[in-house]
Amino acid sequence: MNSVVNLFIVTLCPFFSLYSQAGKDILLKDYSPVSIYKIPVTDISKAKYKAYDMHTHVYARDEATIQKWIKAMDACGIEKSIVFTGATGSRFDSIYNLYSKYQDRFELWCGFDYNGFDQPGYGPEAVKELERCVKKGARGVGEVMFKGKAVTAGSRERSIRLPDDPRFDALFKKCAELKVPVNIHISEDKWMYEKIDSTNDGLMNAATWHISTDNGSKSHEEMLERFENTLKKHPETIFVAAHLLNCCADLSYLGRCFDSYPNLYADISARYGEIAPIPVFVRKFFEKYQDRLVYGTDMTFNESIYKVTFRILESSDEHFYETDLFGYHWPLYGLGLNDAVLKKIYRDNSIKILKR
Repeated sequence: MNSVVNLFIVTLCPFFSLYSQAGKDILLKDYSPVSIYKIPVTDISKAKYKAYDMHTHVYARDEATIQKWIKAMDACGIEKSIVFTGATGSRFDSIYNLYSKYQDRFELWCGFDYNGFDQPGYGPEAVKELERCVKKGARGVGEVMFKGKAVTAGSRERSIRLPDDPRFDALFKKCAELKVPVNIHISEDKWMYEKIDSTNDGLMNAATWHISTDNGSKSHEEMLERFENTLKKHPETIFVAAHLLNCCADLSYLGRCFDSYPNLYADISARYGEIAPIPVFVRKFFEKYQDRLVYGTDMTFNESIYKVTFRILESSDEHFYETDLFGYHWPLYGLGLNDAVLKKIYRDNSIKILKR
């Protein structure tokens, strides 16, 4: 945990300590609960249906690591991984060339070329580069970041990029013409914007990733509004919202977007810790929108990580912890999704997106 969080916990927030029978304070950062309930524990080593991991990054930089990744995928039933390079130019080419012999297991997506973004006339050259990357072998674009965070000192970026900026219109339109989907990261989870105090139940993660609008960052709500503007402008472009659109605290908002925009999907990557505490509501949500959700991890390749995601999606296990993996101190619960929903989320919806 970084020094800022330690400062909050140790210096400024005495309520972060708990009394122990040993007469010592236990810091919240050291609190690591273990369930004592004698209840079923389900060990799921392989996905019930062959799965497409729709949210990964360039975890392997050489042949040997690619082979390790494939071995982990085989062990856990991952048929294919979608690799977001975020790259263009020679960098995309080099990554693509490394993975190209494994096209049955990996699909490479490129990024947008931001060279000259803050200069007059941006757009045509970026569109040409997008076309070139797709011709080279890119099958989508992602992960395109619109976090709305203030520009930090020393950053190469000069402004906060916003999805409804007219400069992106030509790129999103070209994606529709080329029939390539766009994975888009909007804002961050609501916990990251809440006050860092005793009322924030996502505190341990929220403090690490805290966003303050005082420094010029856009609010969670504004970024969602701007994304809706984008969906309205580009109804032919397929968007896959990363991390459930960062709406884990209000999935009903994502549901309304699904209802209004048939070109929208969402991946569930890296948000298992946020949805597993509310299994009844989430299960109903997944059942209702089973045609719009896709499986993803975004947590490197690791058999133990895959297995945790399977346990949350498939089992009905209760009150278990994954504090080290997700950072929260919440007890988690399996969603117990039925076979029809699992099959769509693991594979069918991904194929529908990818086969366009």
